[in-house]
Amino acid sequence: MRMVRSGPLVGMFAQFTVLAAVAAAVGLGPLGWVAGAAFAISTMILLQHGLSSSGLSTYGPADWVTAGRTILIGAVAALVVDGIQRTPPVAMVVGLVVVALLLDGVDGQVARRTGTTSAFGARFDMEADSFLVLVLSAYVAHTAGWWVLAIGAMRYAFLAGIWSTRWMRGTLPPRYWRKVVAATQGIALVTATAGVLPFRPTLVLLLIAFALLLESFGRDVVWLWRDGHPVTRTRVIGRLLPRE
Repeated sequence: MRMVRSGPLVGMFAQFTVLAAVAAAVGLGPLGWVAGAAFAISTMILLQHGLSSSGLSTYGPADWVTAGRTILIGAVAALVVDGIQRTPPVAMVVGLVVVALLLDGVDGQVARRTGTTSAFGARFDMEADSFLVLVLSAYVAHTAGWWVLAIGAMRYAFLAGIWSTRWMRGTLPPRYWRKVVAATQGIALVTATAGVLPFRPTLVLLLIAFALLLESFGRDVVWLWRDGHPVTRTRVIGRLLPRE
């Protein structure tokens, strides 16, 4: 029998508590509750599986920070889905997102200072970021155009490529530029969500964020293709080199 990890269970109950607090503060309709509950339960299941696969019994210090950020993201998702039926409380959405983004800079520092960095924690952090970008993209798409969904879907399209294509399963080298691009997505989407700029400057900002995202993922795909096709790369280089 697989052992039940307490961390994800605590996170699930905390998620329902935060949803109740949001409902009491600004209201939450049936769609929002369904989305929030689905997020809480699916996140608990995925994290249980992740901990089990990593051989970990519970969260590390930094993972608890990421878990708190994930709970805020779940509340944002519930409010965005609830916005299908009524106008979402923009101030509440932006406030939750800003806190979640600020915490994004905390969990990494906690992991390094406590010496508890792990592959599970890095993946947990990355998937939380990706889902927040997807949720914000869906919200902004209502006003800026449905093409904005491509910003949130890019990470999941990349994952689909990894699952379906053998040469994309290689290990990418670390690159600081990815963090810069990720931060740009967050800034652009939060700015668009808050509506602090006129439409055209907001659109330009979103287009810049999308272009940077295409460049970053495109570079990774090219690197993985070259790394996964050493024979082809050698042949191409051989054709370019002069023969003696």
